[in-house]
Amino acid sequence: MDYVGPALGAGLFVLLMSRVSEPTRRTLNAMIVAGASGVYISGGGLGVWELLCPLVAMPLAYRGLTSYRATGLAWLVHSAWDLPHHLWGNPIWPFMPASSLGCFIFDALIATWFFALSRR
Repeated sequence: MDYVGPALGAGLFVLLMSRVSEPTRRTLNAMIVAGASGVYISGGGLGVWELLCPLVAMPLAYRGLTSYRATGLAWLVHSAWDLPHHLWGNPIWPFMPASSLGCFIFDALIATWFFALSRR
């Protein structure tokens, strides 16, 4: 379930977000990834290094207000940041040890969808 659950969640996310009209969908998702980029700051276990993800992802999220490609890149940055947390830091949900791994899977899959949208 550590692998299947996040994949199913990503599928549900794509299904629901597909029903949101443009440009609201693009703007909303840029705002979501901006918020997600700072999720580990409050205690991800990697100290001052926690500031690195928002430092890289926030400008991409801002650019994502007008670009699905930038939103996809921001989700990939967040996804890449999930791996160190899974391996060496604290999980995003303390009650679920593999939650950062699940976040990695979920984020990478929805990033793929945003890249597909950018090719339209």
